[in-house]
Amino acid sequence: MNHPKELKYTREHEWIRDNGDGTITVGITDFAQNELGDIVFVEIDKVGESVDKDDTFGTVEAVKTVSELYMPVSGEILEWNEALEGEPELINEDPYGKGWMIKIKMSDSSQLNDLLTVDDYSEIIA
Repeated sequence: MNHPKELKYTREHEWIRDNGDGTITVGITDFAQNELGDIVFVEIDKVGESVDKDDTFGTVEAVKTVSELYMPVSGEILEWNEALEGEPELINEDPYGKGWMIKIKMSDSSQLNDLLTVDDYSEIIA
């Protein structure tokens, strides 16, 4: 499985890319999309809102299950990947690229320090 070293991860199987400008991009990991199977729908219901770390910001629906998505840090959801509305399978095909989910303006960038490194995350899913 592919898990880029430059990203941070959560125990809830989300990846985080620091964009270097006070914003981050978030999606679900290759492991998560593989476990879910074919993704058929994504709902992001907090765009434009400030959401606390660990609160839900939406759901991802696969053929047999629905999983909640959790905020990795506190902040305002600036945008969501609207391409997922018509092509949710992008998450299966390219979870770290075209399958990204949201962009967040962080309210406390120090929370990035609480996230997992690729080695920490790899131990969890082993």
